[in-house]
Amino acid sequence: MRLRKRSPLADRLAWQCASLLLSYPRPGQLDSAAELLRHAEGAAAEQLTITHRALRGIDLMTAAQQYVATFDMRRRATMYLTYWTAGDTRNRGRAMLEFADAYRRAGVVMPDGEAPDHLPVVLEFAATVDPEAGRRLLGEHRVALEVLFQALVDAESPYAPAVRAVLSTLRAATDGDLRRARRLAAEGPPAEAVGLQPFTLTVPPRRADTDPRGGALT
Repeated sequence: MRLRKRSPLADRLAWQCASLLLSYPRPGQLDSAAELLRHAEGAAAEQLTITHRALRGIDLMTAAQQYVATFDMRRRATMYLTYWTAGDTRNRGRAMLEFADAYRRAGVVMPDGEAPDHLPVVLEFAATVDPEAGRRLLGEHRVALEVLFQALVDAESPYAPAVRAVLSTLRAATDGDLRRARRLAAEGPPAEAVGLQPFTLTVPPRRADTDPRGGALT
């Protein structure tokens, strides 16, 4: 039996749509996601459609409140990928620099805004700027994505399928990945507060007046 080769374009569409769905709710965002879903395909598209339909049934103010409650009030559901790999340690600054360096090498302008390891930002970078570098960054933080996905499943969150869609575009998880994700979820990330300095290098969040299929990372 021949396995169907995944389309790079399909992954980029999935990443851009997931970036929209996992971003803070704004007017017109779901319409843009719907347009992308018209061209998406495969398992990722099916999962993204589930999240899209669920969010369609919520008014914007309620969606914003639920978004904050989901991602800002639950540590396990953080979308800052280096939190799970480095925790509150000196290593986290270096880990975030890996993202920032990838953006710089791709020619991305880095004004003040969201942190470089924030999942919607990484997804938009992978979709619209450098798919190879973006896929590498996502793949290197698959364990963090697994922790996030399970936290959203446990919370019965409509955002869980969108994260599952992202996972479906990456290499398959190993047994070691899943064991590490379970351990991190139970025990938390590495902890060390000594000598930390604020990390302020950031990339721009998507603005309401920016074309969601192109320009936030240009």
